[in-house]
Amino acid sequence: MDSDRRGRVPCLLGGAVFAVCMAGTTLPTPLYGLYQQKFGFSELTVTVVYAVYAFGVIAVLLLAGNASDAVGRRPVLLVGLGFAAASATCFLCATGLGWLYAGRLLSGLSAGLFTGAATVYVMELAPPGAASRATFVATAANMGGLGCGPLLAGLLAQYAERPLHLPFVVHLALVACSAAVLLWLPETVRERRPLSTVRPQRPSLPGQVRGVFGPAAIASFVGFALFGVFTSVSPSFLAQSLDVRDHAVSGLVVALAFFASTGGQLAVGRVGVRRSLPLGCAGLLTGLALLAGALRWESLPLVVLSAVVGGAGQGLAFRGALSAVAGASPAGRRAAVISTLFVVAYAGISVPVIGVGLLAGPMGLEGAGLVFIACMAVLVTIAGVYLLRRPVPVKT
Repeated sequence: MDSDRRGRVPCLLGGAVFAVCMAGTTLPTPLYGLYQQKFGFSELTVTVVYAVYAFGVIAVLLLAGNASDAVGRRPVLLVGLGFAAASATCFLCATGLGWLYAGRLLSGLSAGLFTGAATVYVMELAPPGAASRATFVATAANMGGLGCGPLLAGLLAQYAERPLHLPFVVHLALVACSAAVLLWLPETVRERRPLSTVRPQRPSLPGQVRGVFGPAAIASFVGFALFGVFTSVSPSFLAQSLDVRDHAVSGLVVALAFFASTGGQLAVGRVGVRRSLPLGCAGLLTGLALLAGALRWESLPLVVLSAVVGGAGQGLAFRGALSAVAGASPAGRRAAVISTLFVVAYAGISVPVIGVGLLAGPMGLEGAGLVFIACMAVLVTIAGVYLLRRPVPVKT
């Protein structure tokens, strides 16, 4: 029993490091309203500042997504923690908009390095026979960390002094502890190669994957777009339309979406890949409908419901999409195909969110949100109908 517990400790510690990094990427979410007041920028600028993060993630996925396979997991993750610390420092020193852009870009670089490398590292640290448990740890660390960021920042901003500084000081301390933990953990890549052997990964889509990839990519795009809107403009909507100016509440609403996504991803094991994608599309469509109702009737309970239902739908759809695409891909092209799926997903965080920001000026947040919902509803309905007519094949 003791040896089994000792075997689980590295896996759990690796998951904790993963969670700390991902929490930093959503830490500014409930603080954007305060930055607007301080620097006097528009809602469009909020969405652009948020979306810069996705560009950083996409750049790393394309240029160095496979770096940890060559140089080792720990060096890549230590660089990722360095970017996370630099991002927090930018927010701490912010005296203008440029600092926010730099902080978000560095945060995206950090997340891009962690997304693939930390997931694999947590699974490799697990003891033999614990693959399922390691997958749970990696999933919970990823989405749970994303949820803890706005929750932590919201609580500190509401109930402690210096709301634009203390959350990032706390995160810097957590990053320092994570670096110490990472230096203690073992390296899992046995045969390492020089950094010069790392090559950019071109998005790739073999012919046999295309039938599965289309609806999987659409569902992933819509799910990440929903998260993008929640994490960029929902605090402003809560403050302007619902007069909810409690930072802890706005942070909790965003956190609920990520926690629900974790639950949705874990449910795929029971639901099965074949059903998880269409069910996830249905959850996303329901979440979008609830969000439309929240915008139309200015209802906080509907906002919360849309976060929970839409988040669960995103979790079902995205893990189902990953499983379906990985199962349909030839072994030698699997990493490139999955990277392509992540590029599409992170495009969902950036492009529609900036569109909402552009429309918010002439139409207001409610009008812009309804246009966004209508567009995303059309996309996810197309994907859901296609999946019902042509269920994804399940590899046995």
